[in-house]
Amino acid sequence: MRQIVLDTETTGLDPDDGHRLVEIAGVEIANRQVLTAPENQIHLYVNPGRDSDPEALDVHGLTTEFLSQYPPVEDVIDQIIAFVSGAEVIIHNAPFDTKFLDAEFVRFGYKPFTDYCGKITDSLVYARELHPGKRNNLDALCDRYGISNEHRVLHGALLDSELLADVWLAMTRGQESLLMSFDGDRNAESEGIEVARIDTSGLMVIKASEQELAAHQAYLDKLADSNDAPPLWYEIEPKTTS
Repeated sequence: MRQIVLDTETTGLDPDDGHRLVEIAGVEIANRQVLTAPENQIHLYVNPGRDSDPEALDVHGLTTEFLSQYPPVEDVIDQIIAFVSGAEVIIHNAPFDTKFLDAEFVRFGYKPFTDYCGKITDSLVYARELHPGKRNNLDALCDRYGISNEHRVLHGALLDSELLADVWLAMTRGQESLLMSFDGDRNAESEGIEVARIDTSGLMVIKASEQELAAHQAYLDKLADSNDAPPLWYEIEPKTTS
């Protein structure tokens, strides 16, 4: 399934109060890379036919005069559908954006926006599960994962979707420790991920010599003496006596 990271800007906080979209942007992720070709991105300003609330204007800076040169949202809905159709759409605080998108789509006789997506993933929910009790807005996540957002003076849908894509890749990069789980292959297969198999039947097995075993035993005994406790190795392989 294609993955798209999406963001919107609006005239206010709630479409039920008559607020509208003013900007929508998205970038596609494939093979854990953000795709930069024009066909893999969408960025649209739309004329909402009304002013933005002062608080919203302070966030995105898109004035009524600036937006008046762009088409209304009903003229670009088909472009949006073509871009997201069947994809997993990743949005930070998804209920906010999808409520606006659903409202705009239904207003002009379309099915809700979410019906055209293969899946909606809320990256804010994922971040809260990963970092409970911490700030998980986009700025905080950029700082946590070392992603530069110094150029983010105002919120913009394209810039925010690009930053969120980098954050999402950082949050989902997977195992970083040297510990391995042998259940991983089965979990990967259940998620439809192809797992490479290695045939170990032809590998040479080299056993430790008596001298090496004695040196190992002497090292464990030294650890036990210095720590006044047996090493953890004895829980796996009980000490042998000669």
